[in-house]
Amino acid sequence: MSETPDPEVIELASKVFDLARTGDAETLAAYVDAGVPANLTNDKGDSLVMLAAYHGHAEAVAALLARGADADRANDRGQTPLAGAVFKGEDAIVRALLAGGANPEAGTPSAVDTARMFGKAELLELFGTR
Repeated sequence: MSETPDPEVIELASKVFDLARTGDAETLAAYVDAGVPANLTNDKGDSLVMLAAYHGHAEAVAALLARGADADRANDRGQTPLAGAVFKGEDAIVRALLAGGANPEAGTPSAVDTARMFGKAELLELFGTR
């Protein structure tokens, strides 16, 4: 028997996911500081870090990582925020994730695989690979 989710909890989660998508780092950090899990994920397994990274918000990514979010948390398809940032050409996000401990070898495809696929030699060098 499954419990019906509390509509107020669903509404709060939706609001927090939107904050990650829009990059409101200050408000997002306040919610996490107040108890929202830094590794909250949606129905596709996308974490707050993944959403902030995908939408190009380096400050929000850094704020989440500073509050304990997992830089390598893969979604349900095995994708990591770092591989997504490489794919989208978001160098500021790549650097924020690396500063937060992201592993370029994590995920499927990994950030390293993605950089190789798109011929991004500068990122391969940054990752310490070729």
